[in-house]
Amino acid sequence: VSVIDASRMEVTETLDAALYPGSLEGSTSNSIALSKDERTLYVANADNNCLAVFNVSRPGHSFSRGFIPTGWYPTCIRVVDKTLWVANGKGFSSLPNPLGPNPAKRRGKAEQSRAKEQYIGHLFRGSISLVPEPDEEQLRNYSQAVYHNTPYTLPRSSMIDGERGNPIPRKLGGSSPIKYVFYVIKENRTYDQVLGDDPRGNGDTTLCLFPERIAPNHHALAREFVLLDNFYVDGEVSADGHNWSMAAYANDYVEKTWPTQYGDRGGEYDYNGNRSIALPRNGFIWDDCNAHHVSFRNYGEFADDGPPQPKVLAEQTCRDYPGWNLKIHDTTRERIWEHDFDSLVSAGAVPSMNIVYFPNDHTSGLSRGAFTPFAAVADNDLALGKFVEHLSQSSLWKKCAIFVLEDDAQDGPDHVDAHRSIAFVAGGAVRRHFIDHTMYSSSSMIRTIELILGLPPMSQYDAAATPMWRCFDHIIDTSQFHSRPAAIDLEERNIAENSLMRRSGQFDLTRADLVPFQEMNRVLWQAVHGEGSAMPPAKRGAFVAPSDDE
Repeated sequence: VSVIDASRMEVTETLDAALYPGSLEGSTSNSIALSKDERTLYVANADNNCLAVFNVSRPGHSFSRGFIPTGWYPTCIRVVDKTLWVANGKGFSSLPNPLGPNPAKRRGKAEQSRAKEQYIGHLFRGSISLVPEPDEEQLRNYSQAVYHNTPYTLPRSSMIDGERGNPIPRKLGGSSPIKYVFYVIKENRTYDQVLGDDPRGNGDTTLCLFPERIAPNHHALAREFVLLDNFYVDGEVSADGHNWSMAAYANDYVEKTWPTQYGDRGGEYDYNGNRSIALPRNGFIWDDCNAHHVSFRNYGEFADDGPPQPKVLAEQTCRDYPGWNLKIHDTTRERIWEHDFDSLVSAGAVPSMNIVYFPNDHTSGLSRGAFTPFAAVADNDLALGKFVEHLSQSSLWKKCAIFVLEDDAQDGPDHVDAHRSIAFVAGGAVRRHFIDHTMYSSSSMIRTIELILGLPPMSQYDAAATPMWRCFDHIIDTSQFHSRPAAIDLEERNIAENSLMRRSGQFDLTRADLVPFQEMNRVLWQAVHGEGSAMPPAKRGAFVAPSDDE
């Protein structure tokens, strides 16, 4: 917070509202207010879920008094007499699903209308907190609560949770047998939609739209390597999801504008690196690589309209690889990647970090002439399987680690929480036939990649996230992965004329997430279960991924 002498237009002092001096990006200070006597300044820290309190009675000599806990993502603070009014942008917690996942039960009109409101875009209900201005004793108690609630802490030592000899280093700059990271980003599936039929995990078979028959390679990867049934994406939609997936952070502009843009109430799609105001201050994973001399290459990420806008990314992007375009098979993308990868292997120039975009599991719904949802997901599944197979047959396999996640999980139901999503790890140093119930997030995956490549964290989120070291083993297994063939026709198109097709025909598929996703979810559900079936509403839980030493 800058304190300005308005008569001279000079900054006289700067107040750091973060919980610790020198904190990484991620407090997200976004609103201020003075007490009635103008001796106390309150600062809303959206991502720390608190107010920072400063004594500003002596200009140029301000000091911190402590912190006050708030609800989720405070966006505005005002003082009326001696009462603090705090607007919590996302309320107090994720909301549960009171009806539960019961797709077989027909619901009445009242229940159906309530279900329509449980799309993630209109699930968050803002709240107002009224807090009397605290005295010093109360402020001390409040401050202790804020520090207790916040998973980000200053490291007590250079060592990170893990185990001796594990391929994931326990400290920044530690050695690892993994030299090449392949980071695959996909679009919008929940855990139950794809792996709900796997009896080993916490799945709900009634919510599984794309079981092993449709997605055999997803299931094979979870079976042969690691099944992750407690993985959550940090983003709500693709607008913030790609930021979370590539930077472990979405800034205040992104968080505040995507609901308006997605709600069709105006605004442009500013979230793929094309506007500086939407960029995280510390940059994306490729900026982290560039700053620390780690080589990288990009296949499709942020390349929806040609070369990516960020210059650093554009310079290392494969120009032949398509970005968002659901008319192009992911298997075509995979063949383009294979050709590029093989040429780099021959030249001894494979970069350390590789970002690969396979978007077709998004599907086009039942839009006339488009690939059917089953064909789109099966194509995405086969591309992923062939991708892993090709790497496993390469000379680099024992030094490779593959990480796969969805940018968000908005497009479907899940009986635990609608942020819960599919995620996969594979490679020579990855455990085989292992089930990991540890709670991980998008930031956990980013943190694990950073530790392998010797990159510092970019935000408070990846700094606080639990690394995925349990998924890895010091014993290298070089046995190959063999992709499973598709069981359905990948060229299958939507041709039947019905209400689902008419609704799908109105979808805007020119860019990720321009579709009203509650409607897309309903179309996908009814395409599988019949037009008369009622889609279960989404479920949201209040959760925090604690560090292992808490």
